[in-house]
Amino acid sequence: MAEIIEFEALVSEPFRGQRLDQVAAQLFPDYSRSRLQAWIKSGELTVDGKLMKPRDKLSSGETLRIVAEVEDEQRWEPEDIALEVIFEDEAIIVLNKPAGLVVHPAAGHASGTLLNGLLSHCPDLASMPRAGIVHRLDKDTSGLMVVAKTLAAQNHLVSQLQARSVSREYEAICFGVMTGGGTVDKPIGRHPRQRKKMAVLAQGGKEAITHYRLIKRFGSHTHIRCQLETGRTHQIRVHMAQIKYPLLGDPLYAGRPRIPKAASQLLIDTLRSFGRQALHARRLSLVHPFSAEEVSWEAALPEDMLQLLSVLDSEDPA
Repeated sequence: MAEIIEFEALVSEPFRGQRLDQVAAQLFPDYSRSRLQAWIKSGELTVDGKLMKPRDKLSSGETLRIVAEVEDEQRWEPEDIALEVIFEDEAIIVLNKPAGLVVHPAAGHASGTLLNGLLSHCPDLASMPRAGIVHRLDKDTSGLMVVAKTLAAQNHLVSQLQARSVSREYEAICFGVMTGGGTVDKPIGRHPRQRKKMAVLAQGGKEAITHYRLIKRFGSHTHIRCQLETGRTHQIRVHMAQIKYPLLGDPLYAGRPRIPKAASQLLIDTLRSFGRQALHARRLSLVHPFSAEEVSWEAALPEDMLQLLSVLDSEDPA
């Protein structure tokens, strides 16, 4: 179903002579510039009842009015998929995504995704772009995600992500024994030859910064905490592989399981059977879109990573 929204705002003296799309972005900050421009072009955003172009200049005292129909963007079917909801109110949903669940439908995953489950959990998300999803986790990464329930909340969260004010902390288990924490500041882009992979690129990559610190060292592995400044695809996985500490279980960037010398059979079996990158989004902090208060959530490590750490503790001691 479609939702009708109506808003009005007066053009005050400081905005006189400025472009319509620029003024609209300031008077209606809950909506993105591209959406406002689309409403201007479609005639859903008018000036004193008249149609104007995005570049047209405004005079003080004019009234901007939005009467827009927000169409359902649902192109996928709702599916009854169990979701672990950590928090939910009128603005956002915070959930703990399990490993193995694809976030968004794509080639090879047309159904059975987090998005399909969200549409079942909250049918109103059908009118939201990407069902309110503002950031993603890789299929085999577990942990916390936030989803917007309104356009205003979505725009607010996207702005925070762009401003790097959303705090995202992960826990990971790497091959190799680190001597201390640090920061990886290396640009990331699509791998020039292997299109399913990302890579650190000397030219053409986007800025990517990952901070990491030690939680515990084992004989041949390290348990670390990572904090993202940026949110590039596969960022932690690429950065850790770049500094020669790839994530345990990562088939794309670590290759085959690395078995320590003189490893016990239990350790060998555990390393070979751990079927995903050992990465979990542990903590999420942001400014709530409606209350403007800083809020945060934590999700404990899933059972597979706890079991892995238990075996490393007993079979791969420092």
